[in-house]
Amino acid sequence: MTMSDPIADMLTRIRNANTAKHDFVDVPASIMKLAIADILTKEGFIKGYKSIEDGHIKTIRLELKYGKDKNQKVISGIKKISKPGLRVYAGKDELPKVLGGLGTAIISTNKGIITDKEARKINVGGEVIAFIW
Repeated sequence: MTMSDPIADMLTRIRNANTAKHDFVDVPASIMKLAIADILTKEGFIKGYKSIEDGHIKTIRLELKYGKDKNQKVISGIKKISKPGLRVYAGKDELPKVLGGLGTAIISTNKGIITDKEARKINVGGEVIAFIW
């Protein structure tokens, strides 16, 4: 079965694994998903990720991050903004701030997949992929 929105599937897998307090979550690999995993690692939402290749199937294993015990979640919310039926774009002057700057918006620009803070710094806009806080 083909998937209409693989990024939403990735974010849902992360949200579900975080709610179930799993240590790892596997998602099918793509270049855009690797870029999102890299942002999540740099921003401190996950411990890290590694690409796993089993024959011709490539997956990304994300290691989720928690507080001192698993009752303290680092990711308290994750939401897909731009959907296949309704793309959401933001210009360089109207980039969103998640929770007043406490969260992170993931933006797809002509410079690659970057955070809202990086997009403001290099003065570009683009498609708003997701919010994470």
